[in-house]
Amino acid sequence: MANTSGTSGKSDTSNASDNEEKTKESSQSTSRSKTESLPGPMEVLRGARAQLAELTGMEAESVSSFERTEDDGWVLRVEVLELARVPDTMSLLASYEVTLDAHGALTGYRRVSRYERGRADRS
Repeated sequence: MANTSGTSGKSDTSNASDNEEKTKESSQSTSRSKTESLPGPMEVLRGARAQLAELTGMEAESVSSFERTEDDGWVLRVEVLELARVPDTMSLLASYEVTLDAHGALTGYRRVSRYERGRADRS
């Protein structure tokens, strides 16, 4: 005669360990999805350059500073060509401080200095 008691054949111990395993997998996938949803440094850098160019109409030439803030956001210093001149050493560049949130969305920017390409920093 067939077993009609409605049990799956697993003991309570194996069901408990299965549940523990599923809980572990769920918490690991949750922590992975949180870190995977945040962009990495290179994605942040590329996104910041693109967003600044869209807002100012000027392309970034380089990023001279890049750091993470206490609230998991980012602060970058981006060098931008503001006015091309001939010779090129007389072109005007500007240094912009760009702030981004943890997801890489631009939250603000400001020009912190303006200088000729051929000029060295003052000591």
